[in-house]
Amino acid sequence: MTRPSGCPFDPPEELARLREQQPITRMVFPDGHVGWLATSHALVRAVVADPRFSSRHDLMRSPMPGAAAMQPAPPAPPGMFIGMDAPEHTRYRKLLTGRFTVRRMRELTVRAERITAEHLDAMERHGGPVDLVQVYAQPIPALMICELLGVPSADRETFQRHAATLNDHDATPEAKYAAFTALQQYLHELVLAKRVTPTDDLLSDLTASDLTDEELANIGALLLGAGLDTTANMLALGAFALLSHPDQLAALRDDPGIADQAVEELLRYLSITHTGARTALEDVELDGHLIKAGETVALSVQAANRDPAKFADPDTLDLRRQASGHVSFGHGIHQCLGQQLARVEMRVAYPVLFTRFPTLRLAVPPQDVPLRTNSDIYGVHRLPVTWEP
Repeated sequence: MTRPSGCPFDPPEELARLREQQPITRMVFPDGHVGWLATSHALVRAVVADPRFSSRHDLMRSPMPGAAAMQPAPPAPPGMFIGMDAPEHTRYRKLLTGRFTVRRMRELTVRAERITAEHLDAMERHGGPVDLVQVYAQPIPALMICELLGVPSADRETFQRHAATLNDHDATPEAKYAAFTALQQYLHELVLAKRVTPTDDLLSDLTASDLTDEELANIGALLLGAGLDTTANMLALGAFALLSHPDQLAALRDDPGIADQAVEELLRYLSITHTGARTALEDVELDGHLIKAGETVALSVQAANRDPAKFADPDTLDLRRQASGHVSFGHGIHQCLGQQLARVEMRVAYPVLFTRFPTLRLAVPPQDVPLRTNSDIYGVHRLPVTWEP
């Protein structure tokens, strides 16, 4: 978890050594489970694509610090398909995949453009310095989730407030639990409202399926959890990376046509969801090692995305790189369902930020930016920035 000194965007150095010498190696998990760690691009992709490895939370040991107190996890509740295997996972996935249509993504792009413009206007009115996390990176994905789920305008301020509490590292556990409970209750009530008066949104679409109210509310919570903190940290950490690489920032500002490539490269380079896991359902031989049934394999996404066997000069940020094949959204049947929405938000939010504020710069020395080094989603707690009026 420890980043190299002065290199906030680079993975822990030990991962590169392991990837070169022992791409699959024994690892002791926080709860004492002796499992495995995979660090190469080929092995990470192989594990997540293999149905002999399970995503079930109740079978999995978490590799994250502090996870021992939460082991074992309970089975995934109805609708929380991210913690399920086929055929349960397949049922939900099929229902949802058809709802992320080209038309809906086009409409959400227009809404993302409007939302980012409104927040840039607010930044300009306020003047620098501001915390980019608070004024830009967090509210944009929160409002986009509202657009996707069909949260009415009158409820969005409350929805955003609870979502912000969940992502606030200074909030007490009691406050976070209260915010989570409030959002769960709100989503349940929203599902009931959509059944009575459907609108043009994902939840309304799903009320026409055979899903129960509990399943629909949990799907809403899952999309919120998967699409909020992740995209918020990509927007903030990506801005930090661009400000720290002025040549790459200049390339994006001079040629907005590379926005798609830039997003993929930032996803690869930053790998904010840096570690995953799968548990063997049966004995599996992997790269000459026997993974026994019941053993969990931790998957280093950040090491895989920096694998020189897949990407030339992988430790260099190059926005013109063709970074296809990265595993930041996973791979296989569990590949991130909302990845196109995340791409929409980033494609819009990065270029307009630096076009609107061409003199944007850090308001503190880079080493004073507080990093999320103890989280399963890497990023920054705050990103103070300023600009010339």
